[in-house]
Amino acid sequence: MDAWVWILIAIGILVVTWLVWMVVQRKRTGSLKERFGPEYDRTVRVLDDRREAESELRARQERRAKLQIRPLPAEARERYAQDWRAVQTRFVDDPNRSFEEADGLVRAVMKDRGYPMEDFEQRVADVSVDHPLVVEHYRQAHAMALANERGAATTEDLRQGMVHYRTLFDELLRTDEGSRVADAGVGPRDGMNPSDRSDESQRMADR
Repeated sequence: MDAWVWILIAIGILVVTWLVWMVVQRKRTGSLKERFGPEYDRTVRVLDDRREAESELRARQERRAKLQIRPLPAEARERYAQDWRAVQTRFVDDPNRSFEEADGLVRAVMKDRGYPMEDFEQRVADVSVDHPLVVEHYRQAHAMALANERGAATTEDLRQGMVHYRTLFDELLRTDEGSRVADAGVGPRDGMNPSDRSDESQRMADR
């Protein structure tokens, strides 16, 4: 067989290999986009490198697969929901204490569900695998917590932080089937939803 034939065969093999690789990469990218949603776009934007971002997200999935994350028993969900209502009620008279307690409740729920309580960035990475649509709320609440520690947070900032914490808290209290514990009082009617405030929420904003 002539040498040029072998060259064409080699080129054909390379082209097919490249096409297969491209298909595999697109499938991996599509899978990550579907799994992480806006968290995928954020990671790409922050790292400014798609391959590095996808490697980071796959690493998160691998770490999460080794964790024993469990749903909360019904009685624990009920107890946490009652604790949240109490914390929320105290916000009107003591925003700082209420905000700090909300942070503590979120941490307690995460710990009870089995998330390792390491540094904040690691907690965010772990939570992002299971709850990519709300993890940004955790980042925003944490940013406000840091501002509050510096004495730079206003009451309105803290109220917004409570909204962010509540969004993640509500998500963490879901069962495996994804049903909300509406009967426990954790939901939009708690008065912390900006689009459906109760009189108490309005008082928070007016302070």
